[in-house]
Amino acid sequence: MLEIRQLAFAYGGDQAPVMQFDLDVTAGEVLSLIGPSGSGKSTLLGLVAGFLAPSSGQILLDGVAIENLPVASRPVSIVFQQHNLFPHLDLYTNVALGVDPSLRLTREQAGAVKAALERLGLDQLQQRKPGELSGGQRQRVALARVLVRKRKILLLDEAFAALGPALRVELIGLVKTLVHENNMVAMLVSHQPRDALIASPRTAFICDGRVATLQATVELLEQSQLPDVRNYLGTM
Repeated sequence: MLEIRQLAFAYGGDQAPVMQFDLDVTAGEVLSLIGPSGSGKSTLLGLVAGFLAPSSGQILLDGVAIENLPVASRPVSIVFQQHNLFPHLDLYTNVALGVDPSLRLTREQAGAVKAALERLGLDQLQQRKPGELSGGQRQRVALARVLVRKRKILLLDEAFAALGPALRVELIGLVKTLVHENNMVAMLVSHQPRDALIASPRTAFICDGRVATLQATVELLEQSQLPDVRNYLGTM
């Protein structure tokens, strides 16, 4: 389980408003985060990943505090809208970098890279470069790299925003399967409420740097009486 306890952060000086987050994510779960632009969704992911340093609070994975670990030591993989692949390297090498930046892979590690590419339906494309792939294929490469990194926490920050509706459904389904199979915890940031319906039994609504509510996704999107939620969804 991932536990976030009174995790505080403020941009700027002493007068900047303080964001503070509290939530839990269980093993095998994809928890969606929705809310207005600037509400703190990406900030929360940045705190978990270690890109931002909290002023107080805790991030616990299976009861062990990780908020003071350096970025490279955190059990976190993150997938952005931009897949962050190296354009001059083929797919195999892009994924292998997730195992060892020196690319000095053991036979077992090389086998894991090939298995991840096969699991993501990319085994016939591994010699191609990112520029030769579709957007959906490039995000599959990013997910293959997640698999070989074997990190417990997966963060997805608008990872599928540039894709069409059918491809979004397909890749979100794939993420759910990978998270379940590997007993990971995942948080998905999206501006599309439908993504939350597809991905998550539970969804957190982030507003003004707080978790305003965390509840069943269907109830949140279809029955919430909170003015901020209704305003965000356009159902006032």
